[in-house]
Amino acid sequence: MNRLKIGVLISGRGSNLQALIAACAAPDFPAEIVLVVSNKPDAQGLDHARVAGIDTAVVAHGEYPDRESFDREIDSHLKSSGAELVCLAGFMRLLSSWFVEAWRDRVVNIHPSLLPAFKGVDAHAQAIAAGVRLSGCTVHIVRPEMDAGPILVQAAVPVMPDDDEDALAARILEAEHTCYPLAVRLLAENRVTIFDETAVVDMENVAAGPLIHPQPG
Repeated sequence: MNRLKIGVLISGRGSNLQALIAACAAPDFPAEIVLVVSNKPDAQGLDHARVAGIDTAVVAHGEYPDRESFDREIDSHLKSSGAELVCLAGFMRLLSSWFVEAWRDRVVNIHPSLLPAFKGVDAHAQAIAAGVRLSGCTVHIVRPEMDAGPILVQAAVPVMPDDDEDALAARILEAEHTCYPLAVRLLAENRVTIFDETAVVDMENVAAGPLIHPQPG
């Protein structure tokens, strides 16, 4: 089986990275992680990658004069690794338009809301403040605009009356750990077609949990 080669970009603890590592460990999973890149040398996710025997690289953003030069260095590492898909997993840097276009339709991100609602870094607080009954997470193809792009997979998660940000975040994170591997599987199996900025997904014979809602083909 030819497995899709993935590069994962992180900035912190690497919770979703761990979920992807676990998924890729299954012999029938159609993808493998070939490189983990962090913009922070002390990111805990780097340790998870090393334990799993995955190559790592640190590209400290403060050492570069602008966003594009930083992105070009990451691009160089990804190309050297043979990566075919880039997964953002808690990567706290906005990518330049140059990078997004260079990897067009090959960069995915996971965001802790049901996009297009509640974009940005405070999605959980926004959901609680808005009084919504449901929030969740979204895996999407990355575009130059923040938290925008064709949606691959979403999971709805209830917002409880007594939720604070931490409680809601923990509940959504559980759904993220299911959604991200599913989205990678769909891409690796060539089940995704981008049509007019909408991701149409072939879900035939793909097992998904009851809260997982890809765009059907």
